Amino acid sequence: MTNRRAQPTPQQTLSLGSDLPVRRLGYGTAQLAGPGYWGPRGSDADAAALLRRAVELGVTLVDTADNYGPDVAEERIAAALHPYGDDLVIATKGGVVRDSAEAWHIAGRPEDLRAMCEASLRRLRVERIDLYQLHRLDPEVPMAEQLGALGRLRDAGKIRHVGLDSVTAEQLQAALDLDIVPIASVQNRYNVLDRAGEPLLKLCEARGIAFLPWFPLGNGSLTGHPVCAGIAAAHGATPSQVALAWLLHHSPVLCPTPGTGSRRHLEENLGGARLALTAGDMERLDRLAEPADLTSRS
Repeated sequence: MTNRRAQPTPQQTLSLGSDLPVRRLGYGTAQLAGPGYWGPRGSDADAAALLRRAVELGVTLVDTADNYGPDVAEERIAAALHPYGDDLVIATKGGVVRDSAEAWHIAGRPEDLRAMCEASLRRLRVERIDLYQLHRLDPEVPMAEQLGALGRLRDAGKIRHVGLDSVTAEQLQAALDLDIVPIASVQNRYNVLDRAGEPLLKLCEARGIAFLPWFPLGNGSLTGHPVCAGIAAAHGATPSQVALAWLLHHSPVLCPTPGTGSRRHLEENLGGARLALTAGDMERLDRLAEPADLTSRS
């Protein structure tokens, strides 16, 4: 009987900061760029159709970055969706410069971040970016200077909310302790197989910070996983939908934004929000974490 007991239905929305509600399954745009995030992938017309379909299906959070292309994803978003609907949130990132498909570097000096933010504003055709995430902390620049630059952009009305990408729980706590600018989100690798970020997730839960997991499908490794496949078969679903539904059930602050260049995969992924996993399903999926990841949950 335990295996048939339904889990509570996860909430469908969360708030970035305290004032910006989004649906908890968004769309990531990395696949609008080519291999190595270099150049465009496919035609502009196909990219526009995909973005518009995502919005038609109820997506209210589109996640991107200035180095996807570079510039390509932001430009394609604006071409397809501008002027943006009142409930559509565009999240972008700065702080990484892509030199080629094989090379990139971190650029976290205040003048760099200011210039990157200004360029994203132009490409996205907005006066204020809803969520601007620091793509990487620059180890050569004091954290206070990087957060201070984003705080000044926020004070100037060019950023609504600030987030951090690829940080540890200790780094997030340090940013919170500095209290220079409110942190609305983090974006880190996290999925049913890879839970090394569990301490970071627990901190986000305690502080009401949204956690946007990248590689929510394990960079494809979960699409054929036998446990996910078995649960999917019982529900008439797909392994990808099971993996995404696990995230939505696992924590109310998780907000996956899976990326794809395929309309079929887009529609499949978004169907994960409608999948109700049972307590037994969750127990089976919870056991998939690596032993080191499980010990980090204490």
